[in-house]
Amino acid sequence: MSDARRVMAITGAGGTLGAALSAHFVGEPDTDVVLSDVSAPSLEATVNGLPAGGSVETLLADVSEIAQVEAVVDLAVQRFGRLDVLISNVGILSPNGRIHNLTTEDWERALRVNVLGAVNNIRAAVGVMRAQKSGSIVLTASVAGMTAWSHAAPYCATKAAVIQLAKVAAVEYARDGIRVNCVCPGTFLSGIHDDLPQEAIDAIAAKHPLGLGAAADLIGAYSYLASAASRWTTGSAIVVDGGYAAP
Repeated sequence: MSDARRVMAITGAGGTLGAALSAHFVGEPDTDVVLSDVSAPSLEATVNGLPAGGSVETLLADVSEIAQVEAVVDLAVQRFGRLDVLISNVGILSPNGRIHNLTTEDWERALRVNVLGAVNNIRAAVGVMRAQKSGSIVLTASVAGMTAWSHAAPYCATKAAVIQLAKVAAVEYARDGIRVNCVCPGTFLSGIHDDLPQEAIDAIAAKHPLGLGAAADLIGAYSYLASAASRWTTGSAIVVDGGYAAP
């Protein structure tokens, strides 16, 4: 990483977790951040919630399109001179249904966003980080990639792929001084739960020994992987799930 200021890019900055990560890192000293999301209203909401005085640039981007992700990385380099950390916080849930009831389009959408989106983030970041001989890439996977969620096969399968992708990329780019890891969240409260009845929320919470989490509970894992403290950590899947995967 840079001896002076740290330069970061966060894709998928418009969701609940993305907003929490953005606010945290923008609020850190000596840190320049580029924030990106596919949704203009979501990105605007994140920006409106940032602490005052941060060094921030924004850009709309669809992570399933490599040119758009490269534009995010290019903005970081053009504006701040380098890229030390890229957080790929991309992901969509699949429709609720058993495998035989899910369409090809359901699978293709999950693959394009969850898997290809992460691949594109890696491709764009290493284009800069290899020349620097340093960098940290953090992918957002899920505990669903390590366990089995009924009626959510595309999400589980694609998040499992993200975990394996981080491991392969870690091996491929270690000699370039690039670390690649992922965070595997359990269920934390976000906008996707707004329409669920309380009994459904209670059922989900019951599967987490520590109860449901919040986006703020995940920040520590990302902060560690984005810092020099994790200089000897690569290819790891850090589970932050309130104990969901423990039984």
